[in-house]
Amino acid sequence: MQTLGPFHSITANTAAWTPIGTALATTFKQPPVRARAAPPKPAKHFQASRYMPPEKAEIFKSLEHWATQRLLPLIKPVNQCWQPIEFLPDPAKLSADEFSDRVRALQERTAGLPDEYFVVLVGDMITEDALPTYQSWMNTHEGVRDETGASSSPWAVWTRAWTAEEHRHGDLLKTYLYLSGRVDMLMIDRTVQYLIGAGADVGTDRNPYLGFVYTSFQERATFVTHGNTARLAKEGGDPVLALICGTIAADEKRHEIAYARIVEKLLEIDPNGAMLAISEMMKKKITMPAHLMHDGQDPHLFEHFAAVAQRIGVYTADDYANILEFFIGQWNLEKIQGLEGEARRAQDLVCGLPHRIRKFQERADERAKKLQPRGVNFSWIFNKELTL
Repeated sequence: MQTLGPFHSITANTAAWTPIGTALATTFKQPPVRARAAPPKPAKHFQASRYMPPEKAEIFKSLEHWATQRLLPLIKPVNQCWQPIEFLPDPAKLSADEFSDRVRALQERTAGLPDEYFVVLVGDMITEDALPTYQSWMNTHEGVRDETGASSSPWAVWTRAWTAEEHRHGDLLKTYLYLSGRVDMLMIDRTVQYLIGAGADVGTDRNPYLGFVYTSFQERATFVTHGNTARLAKEGGDPVLALICGTIAADEKRHEIAYARIVEKLLEIDPNGAMLAISEMMKKKITMPAHLMHDGQDPHLFEHFAAVAQRIGVYTADDYANILEFFIGQWNLEKIQGLEGEARRAQDLVCGLPHRIRKFQERADERAKKLQPRGVNFSWIFNKELTL
């Protein structure tokens, strides 16, 4: 996932961005955000008080056969899935000396990677590791929730299977980070506990239209993120970590296909409602999974992590604009005919956003050049200071 799953974000007008966890798009008059935020709070940012009209909920009931045919085949059988131990030294298959040699080789490979890379990889891992929160969030959506915890509804089957597949991502990254010796696992574990305890309020109002637009963007963002961490790992001399991140990215791509397929179906059967949902997710503040990330020390941890990810090119405002353009094309948003009133205006707004994002980002970059660099200490890497 991730955290954007790792999961990233940007304000629609300013193109001020943060990876995997703050606002995707806030109100259109909000100033740029540069690595600053209020301390994480468990309080909600959105009031989940709106309910879908009964006829909207019926749409998802009517799509159960379609979901069985078009979504569930995208889940791999467990015996065909990769498992974390396949990428790690396995003490059950190695002698004590061989195991020590494999761990030593792992540490030698990671020695060439910069501290900035580890900050981003830890942030991505923490986002992936907070899966209990995301499954709970998915089950708030009307018409697709798992009513019993073991429902046979294809929507519920998908959510449970998706969660099970995603769980491997955080598990694998966490073990690899532990073996590397480059990070403070105590502070990482505390951050995960803080994040799961704080929850996630992403502003989808129990509405699956909003939820599936959100997950489409989230999964593609994590696909991009893990793809970039794979590239940087390869360039830094760790082909095994590159393979790990690339394998996770492939999972995220498959999950993106599923969620994007749902939105495409909604655009087919309810174009006005689906277009309004896409527009709303671009206009309102959309908090990504890890926006309440906290280690008990740095109240601005998420924003600082975001700034590092931006600086080393793991996820940038341009990436977000590219994602939006991708979905505009995949969903043929510019070509949808017959939209009514507000939905037609929503279409114009969404299709014009990539250009606006890039223009605002150019201005934000110019302003950023005039700012003094500053140092920030990260508990995840033993309180080493990095320049933002």
